[in-house]
Amino acid sequence: MRRFWAMMQSAPTASWRFAPLSRPYTPSPQTRKLEGIVFDVDGTLCKPQTYMFAEMRAALGISKGTDILEHVYSLPTAEAQHRAMEQIRDIERRAMLEQVAQPGLQRLMAYLDARGVRKGICTRNFDTPVNNLLSKFLAGSVFAPIVTRDFRPPKPDPAGILHIARSWGLLRRSAGETGVPADAQEEEDRRRQRRRRRRSSSAGEEGSAGQDGEEADGGDLLQTEAGEEVADASGLIMVGDSIDDITAGRRAGAKTVLLVNDANRHLADHEHTDLVISRLDELIDVLENGLL
Repeated sequence: MRRFWAMMQSAPTASWRFAPLSRPYTPSPQTRKLEGIVFDVDGTLCKPQTYMFAEMRAALGISKGTDILEHVYSLPTAEAQHRAMEQIRDIERRAMLEQVAQPGLQRLMAYLDARGVRKGICTRNFDTPVNNLLSKFLAGSVFAPIVTRDFRPPKPDPAGILHIARSWGLLRRSAGETGVPADAQEEEDRRRQRRRRRRSSSAGEEGSAGQDGEEADGGDLLQTEAGEEVADASGLIMVGDSIDDITAGRRAGAKTVLLVNDANRHLADHEHTDLVISRLDELIDVLENGLL
């Protein structure tokens, strides 16, 4: 029985495959060069620690259906946000001591390093558990950039993945849709302008303050002009275990890989899932033979 199975969808990414890494890349209409892979952390690089989320919601006094980070960012003062964020960080610090590497983790990373494939991280965790996992299980294997909770908006918004693409120099010309500009300063200027417009349009109402005292971005991308250079994630793969991961990957234009487990098996048939694997090192055969 084969240990992976493709779940190709009727989306723009389904009309081509990444060229096999087992031989030199030759451009063709049916293939594309793999430019890098972006990984989630909890449940992807390490075994799921889903008990954390129940503990976080209990500490914050919120229900299961409430997004934890959205709740924190919605608190009325920077002090309240900082207090709530420290509550969930304390839970993550305790949990990181029990991190267990996913089966096939070291084998896959050794393969990617040998093939010269760039690796990035896009996670809703904060940096301490991420660094703990990398130093404990993957010392010497480079992941850059690492997008953590400090980056906003978080997944399922695609902005973090697009920032990774931009940092790798992956750009295209916009057709005038929403996206991430090629210039980081231009992006920041536009976000500040948008926040000012939102504050102006909601004068008299208390906005949702971020950690820097500014209004939250709201999770949407920026309007770009036709012909403008924007980040291009179409040469990337997003590997994760949650709906946030595969939705962010699909919205960014990347191909998506779901690392399946008993809790997320329903996502195998989700429209945002391109490939399903049960072990990380199953990706080696997929990449070697151009099966995604």
